[in-house]
Amino acid sequence: MPPPHTSAAVDDAVSDGTASAARTPLEPPKQRDAFFDNAKYLAIVLVAMGHAWEPLRSDSRTVTALYMIVYAFHMPAFIIMSGYFSRGFDATPQKVKRLVTGVVVPYVVFETAYTLFTRWTDGEPDRPISLLDPLYLTWFLAALFIWRLTTPIWKSVRWPMPLALAVAMLATLSPIGGDLDLPRTLQFLPYFVLGLCLKPEHFRLVRRRAARVLAVPVFACALAVAYWVVPRMDYGWFFHRDTAADFGVPDWYGPVMTLALFGCSVTLVACFLAWVPGRRTWFTTLGAGTLYGYLLHGFVAQISKPWGWYDPAWIYQPLGAVTVTVVAAAVVTALCTAPVRRVFRFAMEPDMGWAFRRAAPAPTGGGGTTVRG
Repeated sequence: MPPPHTSAAVDDAVSDGTASAARTPLEPPKQRDAFFDNAKYLAIVLVAMGHAWEPLRSDSRTVTALYMIVYAFHMPAFIIMSGYFSRGFDATPQKVKRLVTGVVVPYVVFETAYTLFTRWTDGEPDRPISLLDPLYLTWFLAALFIWRLTTPIWKSVRWPMPLALAVAMLATLSPIGGDLDLPRTLQFLPYFVLGLCLKPEHFRLVRRRAARVLAVPVFACALAVAYWVVPRMDYGWFFHRDTAADFGVPDWYGPVMTLALFGCSVTLVACFLAWVPGRRTWFTTLGAGTLYGYLLHGFVAQISKPWGWYDPAWIYQPLGAVTVTVVAAAVVTALCTAPVRRVFRFAMEPDMGWAFRRAAPAPTGGGGTTVRG
């Protein structure tokens, strides 16, 4: 098993990075786990591909089936890893500082930036800037803020997973208001709590050769089922943001779909992780910049509208779908690179020491013994 994953700084919102914060200056930095960096990079590539496929869905059953499969597990995978690396969050001043600089500040910056940008791309010059109404991709940062703040609760209760699933099921029954995209936050909550409950040995299970082999027929069956259900199911269920009433179905559909989708998504996440390489690859270092790729690729996707990138008829042919997929992967890859991270670090990893009080030194008793109270 590779050494435990740590972050050297607030390099993304998926990794908590608490281990490095506690290191002494003389202690050498721990090596990052290539497996998790690889998984984060591959997951963010799938996110970009999914967004690139959106305009092609109505013209291709195959693209729609692939879209459904990707949406069934790409954000759940990202959220599960977010939960896994949030296990050390205990609301201490240092952890709160990292939460503010690594999640809150990027949320405020990009919520404002996306609002101003989409006024032009969507032709809505009067769209207001509202920090309570996450726009486009920023919902994940708002959700992560809430999930991480509640981490001590989930670590304290006796049955965290059943409780989180019950919350998600109830969130599909009636409108609960859209502030901070709360419906989606609650419906995705079980994946974050699952990540909190996971241990290194659970990841070792899916990284065995037997798991990689078994993932092939499982994923093939999932693709076949997705193709079959395209005309029979509203893929909006995979967005986890609406109630049963919004889909025009009886209320009991909501809790049932929550459990069914959770089972399907976790199975596909396991398949995905089984195929993630554990060794260092050419894209391993890009895993530290996934938040950059996530937040920045949305501007490219938005600008495709006024610039008419999807206007040519050939885009809706098989070659066009392949081209769109390759371009999406290339763009998000470029946005995860070190040069881009240096340019946008002011927004993603701001140095805000001026905004926080310095930690008080631990009191000591006689003979230099630390007093613990």
